[in-house]
Amino acid sequence: MSPTTDHVLLVDDDPEIRQLTAQYLEQNGIRCSTAANGREMRQQLQSQRVDLLVLDVMMPGEDGLTICRDLRAPGGAHAALPILMLTARTEDTDRILGLEMGADDYLGKPFVPRELLARIRAILRRSRALPTNLQSAASPSRWRFSGYTLDTVTRQVRNPEGVLLVLTSGEYRVLQVLLSHANKVLSRDQLLELTQGRAAEAFDRSIDLLISRLRVRLGEPARALGLIKTVRSEGYVLATEVVTE
Repeated sequence: MSPTTDHVLLVDDDPEIRQLTAQYLEQNGIRCSTAANGREMRQQLQSQRVDLLVLDVMMPGEDGLTICRDLRAPGGAHAALPILMLTARTEDTDRILGLEMGADDYLGKPFVPRELLARIRAILRRSRALPTNLQSAASPSRWRFSGYTLDTVTRQVRNPEGVLLVLTSGEYRVLQVLLSHANKVLSRDQLLELTQGRAAEAFDRSIDLLISRLRVRLGEPARALGLIKTVRSEGYVLATEVVTE
């Protein structure tokens, strides 16, 4: 395959799921490696480039939620790696916890391989490009707000002390959307559409969780300023002056 082929690492303790899923993804132009547990996953992450992690929640020993939390630890080598969680279809708790710990998306098991492929492609597309609604020839290369800086070329965010903040692709997209609509209240449905390119689903707490995680990432200066405000029954607003370059 071409060296630019997207590379997915599937972590699942079920050998049949690993084999069949990897075969399907390979047939559709996505390189897929597999791991049966967290130990094998870490070995592969250290030895090769991985563009996206598909991570099962229910595994013996170290489960997917624990692995996701560890990968998302600030300063970790893979803190920004896109993660799609595989969860039991009826377990909303697992989905909520997965999103709270930094997963970019979730898919219930048993799943249709075609839907998994579509979600993988969507996450990879969103992690590498601006949402369609925000693309334009005049898109700024840098945003400055309350001492923070977001660089759209390097996709880096720095706090007022100049410290680099590690954001997941979902957190980065939400911040960029809020910046592009500064001082305007955006509903959850609008945020879902602008960041994910699709209408809100029945399970739409992902925006609330992304906002909560983004507040933590931005740290105490943002909390002290009330940078991201919740507007009851309406949505969220980035309440600050934004300068673009």
